[in-house]
Order: sequence, then C-alpha cells, then structure tokens
Amino acid sequence: MTFVEVDPGRLDDPEALAAADPGDMLRCVASAAAQVREARLYTAEAGVERIAQGGRPRAIVVVGTSGSGLAGEMLAAVCGQGCRVPIMTVRGHRLPGWVGAADLVIAVSGPGGTEETLTAAVEAVRRGCRLLCVGAGASPLAEIAVQAGVPFVPVRPAGPERAMLWGLTVPLLLAARALGLTDVTAATLERTAEVLEDMSHQCRPASESFVNPAKQVALELAGSLPVIWGTSPLTGAAAHRFASRLAADAGYPALHGELPAAWHDQAAMFDGPFAAGAGGSAEEDFFRDRVEDPEPTRLSLVLVHDVEEHPQVTRRREIAAEFARDRAVPVVELTTRGTHPLERLAGLIAHIDYISVYLALAVGVDPSATIREPEERNT
Repeated sequence: MTFVEVDPGRLDDPEALAAADPGDMLRCVASAAAQVREARLYTAEAGVERIAQGGRPRAIVVVGTSGSGLAGEMLAAVCGQGCRVPIMTVRGHRLPGWVGAADLVIAVSGPGGTEETLTAAVEAVRRGCRLLCVGAGASPLAEIAVQAGVPFVPVRPAGPERAMLWGLTVPLLLAARALGLTDVTAATLERTAEVLEDMSHQCRPASESFVNPAKQVALELAGSLPVIWGTSPLTGAAAHRFASRLAADAGYPALHGELPAAWHDQAAMFDGPFAAGAGGSAEEDFFRDRVEDPEPTRLSLVLVHDVEEHPQVTRRREIAAEFARDRAVPVVELTTRGTHPLERLAGLIAHIDYISVYLALAVGVDPSATIREPEERNT
C-alpha cells in the first residue's frame, strides 16, 4: 500500500495551510531574495576580501553539515568544473590530511555551534590554514574567528538551517570572487534575488494548484518514492538539495544522483518491485479498487536538467525518461533558465524548496519540525 495519505485539497485551503505550517516555513522559503541582499552587505562589512591577500590558495575546503554543507556544493557548482582551484566539502570532524597552510578553509554553520564544523575550524587554525567563518553571530564559531583574527560573516536566522541557504552561500561566492575564481558581481546577485522573488510569486500560497508550479509537482510526487537525477554538477547539487529537503521537511525518502553515473548505479530499480508495483500492469493498477486493494508505493523519476549539459548526457536523460515511462514510472522534468550559473541554480533551488514544503503540507507533516539530537547516555 502507499506509505502516505495525501490531502490535495489542503494546498488550496488558506486556513488549512496556515494550520499545517505553524513554523511558517513557507515564509522562510520566501525570504531567499532578502537573504541574498542581506548577505552581500554583511560580507562587505566583514572584509572578506582579506582572504585574498596571500594570493590564490591551493584548494578551498568548505566544512559544514546539512544546509551549510550544501553551500559548499553550490560554490563548486557556480565556479564550475573549469575552476582553477579544487573545491571540496567536508561534512565531518576531520580535515583531509593534505590540508595545510597553502589552503583556504571555510567553516560554515547556520547556528554557529555545529560540533563537526567547530572541530574542523579549530583544526584549520592549528594547521595554519587561511580561514573564513560564516554563521550565527555571538556563537562559538564567531568566537573562534575572533580568537584566530580571521574574517567572520554573520548570518541572521531565517528558520531552520536548511532555510538559511542563501545567507550561508553568498559569502562563499563573494570570497571566491575576491580570489578571482568566479564572476559573481553585485549585479549578478541582484538578478539572482529577482529570480528568487519571481519564483516566490509563482509559488505563493494563494496561487492555486492548477497554476502553481510547486504545488503541481508536489501533488505529482506525493505517494511515490522519488528518484532524483541531475544532469550536470550544477543540477546534481540541486538534486541533492531536493532529496535533503524532502527528508527534512516531510520526513520523506528520496534517492538522488547525477547522470551519467546515476544511470549505471540506479536504473535497475525501474525493473524492480517499486517500478509498476506488485499489482501488475499500469492498466490493472488504474482500474483497481483503491479502497479495498490500495495501490502499492511506486517510484517516480525526477529529471533536473541544465540548459548547459553535455550533449551525451542530454541523450542519456532522454533515454532515461523513455525507459521509465515504458515501465509505467511517472516522470517529472525540471529545468534551469537563464545564462549565469548562479541565476540558473537559484530558480531551480527556489522551485525545489517550495515543492518540498508543499509536499510536506499535503501529507500532513509540519515542515518546520526538526529532529532533536538524542541525549547522551551516562556511562
């Protein structure tokens, strides 16, 4: 049977939406454009350009978990595969053994007290790395920055950490610009904010499901197990964001990957037990009595493609969509728009974030809820 009960009518009922979203996560998502503009000002005030005084680093290592870690992925995606400096993200306590004084470590923590990030930041100081810190003001991470005499960019809380993505990402992009690694200018950031505002308008709660692009996709995915594939490093980062937000907002499982590797690793699932369900063909499932014999959980394929993907990946994406449809697996396609990588990523992330929150609301889950860390047992 399906693993969720879906209430489509809730998404077009203002009172029901408000009651189901006590933490106002929809408003948090709508704050994205303001975060971009605010982060640009905070980054300038922090004097982030100081990190370029020692010249270009050998490598950039972003340390952070959850949305903070995704900021590192977004930095790498915007800088592109042609970036002259390798960019990697570390989501644990330890820096790689090769990281040293020639490298830049960027410690990112929305709340400013993430254990893994603090540990790695202290290690970066000990090794003599260049260090930039981004996180909540008056936090343990801010204290580390002050003690080490390194730039610190404050981020104003905007709900759970996953809702603070743009406040956490913009300082990294401007640091990369100071190092000559990307062309993200003030004008680029303003256009990005406008893209985010436009998506917020399209996906606003008052916009009904039949015209709201986020509500539409949320209802298409609800009740299925999404397999989300990006088609470039940029949309691969978006696919990761999508799976992460579905888990955090809706407690909803999803798999993610990036073509062409995802095809080789995951395509066999479409011939597995979750493809057309155990009940047989798509026609048989359609006419089944859904009360007496509930429909089984099925896969759905979400293809997140980029306007600048490799031609062979484009062909693989088309094959994947045909392959899935031949097996009665629903296919949803999302695409980027625009020219600059940051603008393309922004529109996609905004769409994804709204989809995730609306899906949570449709299945009756509070999207602002967070998992509490278990208390350590006394030994």
